[in-house]
Amino acid sequence: MRYLILMAGVLAAGFGLSSPYQIQLLTFIGINSLLALGLNMLMGYAGQISLGHAAFFGLGAYVTGVLTAHFHWSPWLALPVAILLTAAAAFLIALPLLELSGFYLGMGTLGFGMIGYVVFRQWSSLTGGDSGLVGIPSLELGPLSFADAKNYLFLVWAVALLCIFLCDRLIHSRIGRALRAIHDSERAASSMGIDTGRLKVHIFVLSAVMAAIAGFLYAHLVSFISPGSFDFLVSIRIVTMVVIGGMASVWGALLGASVMTILPETLTVFTEYEMIVYGLIMITIMIVIPQGLFRGILDIYERARFRTGSIPAGPQA
Repeated sequence: MRYLILMAGVLAAGFGLSSPYQIQLLTFIGINSLLALGLNMLMGYAGQISLGHAAFFGLGAYVTGVLTAHFHWSPWLALPVAILLTAAAAFLIALPLLELSGFYLGMGTLGFGMIGYVVFRQWSSLTGGDSGLVGIPSLELGPLSFADAKNYLFLVWAVALLCIFLCDRLIHSRIGRALRAIHDSERAASSMGIDTGRLKVHIFVLSAVMAAIAGFLYAHLVSFISPGSFDFLVSIRIVTMVVIGGMASVWGALLGASVMTILPETLTVFTEYEMIVYGLIMITIMIVIPQGLFRGILDIYERARFRTGSIPAGPQA
């Protein structure tokens, strides 16, 4: 039912909105939802910190950008290459880094993110360096052109809905229960026969692949990418989406991505005080609803139902 409601909402917005700005904003929410969802699988369910997720986002964007702009590949052929290269990079990075935990794992992933940013900036013959990479073509599928903003909106949200469904199924499976066991206590999970090392690597690669897909969609939406779109602050922003929305919640990732995409746009009226107001709102949310917006909204709803008596009382002693 939740998927049908979300799908109906996207279709209604897509057909009902006429403002190109609003359509693009909703498209960016879909792309950010992919980023937040992938990182939430890693942080919220497996309990592994990553502060370098923007590097995987950028790798997906730059691989498809270079192959299509420089070598004139079809974007649909560039997509599997971007996924495979990102998965390979994530696998090689995960093997040593996931031996670490806590603060040390965060610092290790931060280092990888910084390396990615330096490569995007310095390999100017391919990436364009600080000047950026231009000429990334729009997506087409037969007679259907995704240069049309509404078509692209539906494409992004079709991918997002598919990933939400697959992640939801995954976390309610045996693998999902194993991930939650690792999150609670890796040592206890290992003692119960769970191959914690292998599972952490797999979920790290899955998270990176989802970021690469988001990078692919982002690159072909804006047709121009630069290293500034994949720096450390972008990684922190993705982490904030997960924390604000609520960790260990697929729908919390979607809510966090929506808030973190819309909020900066609404705060432009404060001009030079924008970052101060933005910071105060984030602090307030974390103090008042430390478990995240999605869990907080559910708690408010349950309390309201209890007060109105719509929840039946339990059996009397």
